[in-house]
Amino acid sequence: MSLALEDRLAVIELVSLHGHLVDDGSLDRLDELFTADVVYDLTDFGQEPLSGVAAVREAAWALGAANPVAHHVTNVVVTAAADGRVQVRSKGLGIKADGSCGSVTYDDIVVRTADGWRISHRRVSARRTPLGGMTKPG
Repeated sequence: MSLALEDRLAVIELVSLHGHLVDDGSLDRLDELFTADVVYDLTDFGQEPLSGVAAVREAAWALGAANPVAHHVTNVVVTAAADGRVQVRSKGLGIKADGSCGSVTYDDIVVRTADGWRISHRRVSARRTPLGGMTKPG
């Protein structure tokens, strides 16, 4: 399936909006990002996947001051699937209040809804080792 340029741009803006809303504390607007039944997979961080926008919102509030002060998304790659869904892979940088920084990879499934494109599944993977942990063969 091919994805129209307008849809591709809308999907990229959707993924980018996450950091603005969270960093601004606009957690009441997370339904602009996610489907009502979103699965937010944090298993790489030792947590169970979150189900639903309310659970994502509550987890952010519970994290409180431990939340990054800045979320930055970059290296966004959009791939249309034959079933109408869109796969999006991007990199995220989180800056903490103390200046430390962490890196993640977001793997998203994005779907078209009556309200526009929304993320229906997000897997967040921590980047902990260079080269994905790979070493030179032989």
